[in-house]
Amino acid sequence: MQFSTASQDLTDVRTGAHQQWDLELFSPAKINLFLRIMGKRPDNYHELASLFQTVGFGDNLYFAKLPEDARADAFTCTAPNVPSDKSNLVMKALDLFRAKTGTHQFFRVHLDKLIPAQAGMGGGSGDAATTLFAANELTGCPATPEQLVAWSGDLGSDITFFLSSGTCYCTGRGEVLHPQPNIQAYKKVWLIKPEEGLSTPMVFKHLDYNELSSEDPLELLKSFQDKGIEGATYLNDLEPPAFKALPMLKQMKQDMQAAGFKVVLMSGSGTTLFALGDPADRDWPIVFTRKWGCNIWRTEFINRPEGEHLWYRQERPYGAEHK
Repeated sequence: MQFSTASQDLTDVRTGAHQQWDLELFSPAKINLFLRIMGKRPDNYHELASLFQTVGFGDNLYFAKLPEDARADAFTCTAPNVPSDKSNLVMKALDLFRAKTGTHQFFRVHLDKLIPAQAGMGGGSGDAATTLFAANELTGCPATPEQLVAWSGDLGSDITFFLSSGTCYCTGRGEVLHPQPNIQAYKKVWLIKPEEGLSTPMVFKHLDYNELSSEDPLELLKSFQDKGIEGATYLNDLEPPAFKALPMLKQMKQDMQAAGFKVVLMSGSGTTLFALGDPADRDWPIVFTRKWGCNIWRTEFINRPEGEHLWYRQERPYGAEHK
């Protein structure tokens, strides 16, 4: 099972007291196996075409229904920089769910935050999608999976993807899903995140439309379908502007390529780089950590099992191996 509806114990990180939870869910990170920017739209968003894939590194969310007389949600988080007010996507997701379904149920939520901010891995978006799923499960499923997908686009561009099976060709702002067959279970995925982050607006500020790739995104998708993970074509149109904004990222990528990785690419708008395979030098994580001061996780591709009441599960105890 991806979750248990039996009460779970968790120690409150602030008070040390034991808390009871009705539902515990894993919220995976995503990487972009390719990302094309197709141009700017009249609404000032950018049209994109990208192959999204969930991985076994992510956050953990704990949910409990509050008494019927509760009039506000209660939110806590292990990361001090995550806001707990209405600007938080988890809180926005709960408000949206109540507005759409008419339920008056409020919740207590605890977020064990592992996905870094400004990483290009969709941490906040995944948490919002997981929250929509949880709220629906805990209130007797008043919404269909299709309704959750339709509503999620109101919260943000990437959120819809996390309600899929975990492998999708996404267009529009990222909210138009074209589900793909699950990619082979690839277990040699490395995530490398420097301490420095970049906001998405900052990356787009450095975007030069004359430098965009001319690759047909459907041909890129076909390369994954025909050639598999190790033979496909990897490309991210946001790498050049991100490298301009943070030159060390380009050097990090070059160092990883020199170390012998089969594939190295930035995910989303950065600053996470993902790499596939294993280089000959087994000590490379030590070298990279010392040189770049980065966090490194080893993980794998995962997918959500079939069944509308099933959610993503961690294949490893903590989602990834932290070096």
